[in-house]
Amino acid sequence: MMSKKSPQLRFEGFTDDWEERKLIDIAGNISDGDWIEANHIFDTGDYRIVQTGNIGIGSFLDKLQNAKYFYQADFDELKANEIFPGDILISRLSDPAGRTSILPDLGVRAVTAVDVAIIRPNDNFHAEFLVAELNSSTILAKVDSLASGSTRKRISRKNLEGVQINLPTFEEQQKIGSFFKQLDDTIALHQRKLDLLKEQKKGYLQKMFPKNGAKVPELRFAGFADDWEERKLAEFTTSFSGGTPSAGNSSYYKGDIPFIRSGEINSDKTELFLTEDGLKNSSAKMVSVGDILYALYGAISGEVGISQINGAINQAILAIRPIGGYSSHFIMQWLRLQKQKIIDKYLQGGQGNLSGSIVKNLILNVPNFEEQQRIGSFFKQLDDTIALHQRKLDLLKEQKKGFLQTMFAK
Repeated sequence: MMSKKSPQLRFEGFTDDWEERKLIDIAGNISDGDWIEANHIFDTGDYRIVQTGNIGIGSFLDKLQNAKYFYQADFDELKANEIFPGDILISRLSDPAGRTSILPDLGVRAVTAVDVAIIRPNDNFHAEFLVAELNSSTILAKVDSLASGSTRKRISRKNLEGVQINLPTFEEQQKIGSFFKQLDDTIALHQRKLDLLKEQKKGYLQKMFPKNGAKVPELRFAGFADDWEERKLAEFTTSFSGGTPSAGNSSYYKGDIPFIRSGEINSDKTELFLTEDGLKNSSAKMVSVGDILYALYGAISGEVGISQINGAINQAILAIRPIGGYSSHFIMQWLRLQKQKIIDKYLQGGQGNLSGSIVKNLILNVPNFEEQQRIGSFFKQLDDTIALHQRKLDLLKEQKKGFLQTMFAK
């Protein structure tokens, strides 16, 4: 029988039971960050402020994009504690409490907030191993269960110090820690590639559609020189919304017709399915693969995609079908480019809903069909590449989650 003090999955050559130890006994010392009030926080300064939201699984540097700063005068006045690259930072705030990261080199001196616990590396443990174990689901659940509070739950430093950690030999810690560091580096590399592709796409969208009243875009494929023509979307498309069958009638659901809701316009699967009766006895309408799907309601108003399945839509989606001579992918990319402008113009503070009439009356510049096809195909290929990288990244994250569950003693 497997020992309760050994993990499900181990590197070859390791068989000894893991030893249960209190975190404080391993760390030697756990300190807190500083009380940093609003009047000490600035957009520039001498020290970067690391807060609880910057800590956890994922790219630390990406989480610091909007970080604030702290001046030397405030540092001296508050007798603040500087944190250093290699320090282990643990969030004491629940979301969940216990999220852990190693501080990378930020290129600037740093301090951290009071709700962050600090462990300085020592000879008792391997840093990457300890961070990986603290981020495992077992330890996160254990730490978060000790958090308390009426508004925002937090774990006290005393309770954090008493959390029990299972520790193998230092050699096994090194193997596990190095494995997770390599996995994290691979995830970070794929994340950077994905972010770069998204930034490249954003740049192409800005340059490959006319702006500020121009009749031609800044960047074009060779062989195209004609002015683009200004048209209303309704002049070269047909469009319709759907509806929702009565939720109280069970005979309308659990059929074989995919029921596409606004959060699923870019997905190839749905959570709900309608029966033929549900479709016939409601305003739900069928869309086909290749139709443009535009979200009208709620938090995702203005999102747009190309339907990947044949299915029915509800009233929160506007289906758009180009008339012959116009490209779905071209129109869809233009709508993506215009999303923020449409929301700013028609939704107050991002609240409320769009309507079919608003979308139909949008005015855009369009080139001839051949140029539309070239532009649409270019962005489709770019979107497919982005989706491929996203799938690879998601798979790596899922693999890491699985390893975190199986490579630590429970």
